[in-house]
Amino acid sequence: MASDGARKQFWKRSNSKVPGSIQHVYGAQHPPFDPLLHGTVLKAAPKVPTTPLKAKRVSTFQEFESNTSDAWDAGEDEDELLALAAGSLGSAVVMETARRVLRDHSQRQGRPRLPEAPGPELRPQPSTESPPASSGDLRLVKSVSESHTSCPTGSASDTVPLQRSQSLPHSASGALGGAAEPGTCSGGGAALSEREASRLDKFRQLLAGPHTDLEELRRLSWSGIPKPVRPITWKLLSGYLPANVDRRPATLQRKQKEYFAFIDHYYDSRNDEVHQDTYRQIHIDIPRMSPEALILQPKVTEIFERILFIWAIRHPASGYVQGINDLVTPFFVVFICEYLDGEDVAAADVSHVPADVLRNVEADTYWCMSKLLDGIQDNYTFAQPGIQMKVKMLEELVSRIDEQVHRHLEQHEVRYLQFAFRWMNNLLMRELPLRCTVRLWDTYQSEPEGFAHFHLYVCAAFLVRWRKEILEERDFQELLLFLQNLPTAHWGDEDISLLLAEAYRLKFAFADAPNHYKK
Repeated sequence: MASDGARKQFWKRSNSKVPGSIQHVYGAQHPPFDPLLHGTVLKAAPKVPTTPLKAKRVSTFQEFESNTSDAWDAGEDEDELLALAAGSLGSAVVMETARRVLRDHSQRQGRPRLPEAPGPELRPQPSTESPPASSGDLRLVKSVSESHTSCPTGSASDTVPLQRSQSLPHSASGALGGAAEPGTCSGGGAALSEREASRLDKFRQLLAGPHTDLEELRRLSWSGIPKPVRPITWKLLSGYLPANVDRRPATLQRKQKEYFAFIDHYYDSRNDEVHQDTYRQIHIDIPRMSPEALILQPKVTEIFERILFIWAIRHPASGYVQGINDLVTPFFVVFICEYLDGEDVAAADVSHVPADVLRNVEADTYWCMSKLLDGIQDNYTFAQPGIQMKVKMLEELVSRIDEQVHRHLEQHEVRYLQFAFRWMNNLLMRELPLRCTVRLWDTYQSEPEGFAHFHLYVCAAFLVRWRKEILEERDFQELLLFLQNLPTAHWGDEDISLLLAEAYRLKFAFADAPNHYKK
């Protein structure tokens, strides 16, 4: 057993070895499964007993989107959240606890719950929500709930509950059905439920005051932000707009004017020899982004090129790095939706949007993206030390919360850097649909250091979410392919809410007590 002097919080150990330096940038389009990035991959591969890929599995990963089933079971033990502190952390427990956190908090707040039939937050039935199964191999796309039973209710009485000093953020229960699907712009014609209307009214009342209470706004936003008020809320939570309502118009005007002064001063230098490589890489990366129908519109492409180039010129410590381009999309989509009422944002035609509106959206997107990157800039400096350290922290965290998954990855010589680098570099944007990313960022912006710190726990919860499928794989290549092509195409708000609830539980359990579960 380690001495007291050696007991330091595992996040703060100064002697932790960091994976080797990264000489090239591998991000959105190039995950670090490459000998240049991780020299041991190709050497270690022959040692792993591999099996030939069967013909019927060739299209397995192409069928992920149409075959994914995300049915979740629910238990009845109201006290199990605390009891789990001293228990094992299986996949079934993870799912049970996430749902229970939301339900318990809703009851403590005294909020009425919707009837079982229409309520999307109540137990989904696999027979109605799961997509029709195809004739292909479905081994990788089975739901977690298919192979795990609910946690026994009697286990709670046999363990010592964890002393709790804080609760889940206010209104966490609203995440399950409180916000409409972000795939379409606000006001898409669908009538708001009574619950959604009530939440929207609370946001509007809070935003209408002479001075917005940002702490209360964060508490409301943790569970998702209604689309009609999402643009103004994101600008406030990003620190772009002041809380004082009288100062906002002048601030917007000044910041928009400042951005276009940068355009006038710097943008013509994109053709200079010193900046040619930066601009060329931006120009190559943008067409690879999604949603293609929106990004490839000439006006949108030009906006993204200007935003990314100006940011790179004004931040020479990092410059442009692949992965930063993806971080522009959620801000642009949320802000442009304010002017594309009722349209599907993935196919929205911005050619009908007035030029002055597009200019304002461009400036607002630039400044909000800059605020985000200010908090995670070490992710994109030379050798990307921030990402390397976060991947190392993720590995240590997963080894504590699910030792079986961790050992399985080690046994098959799958390195966390090979799949989690992209998770950190792109903030899971390449792993989730855009509608889920927008919902996820509602919470990130309401959490203290959400993008820099809370994201780690989301990634840990995300990995453990697929434990059944991971443990079924016995081959290095198929494990890595699965982790780089996770079946999340059909995910929605409820899936993200469960993921966030589990991430919050992990943060609560481990952030200030890293040795709590140590055996």
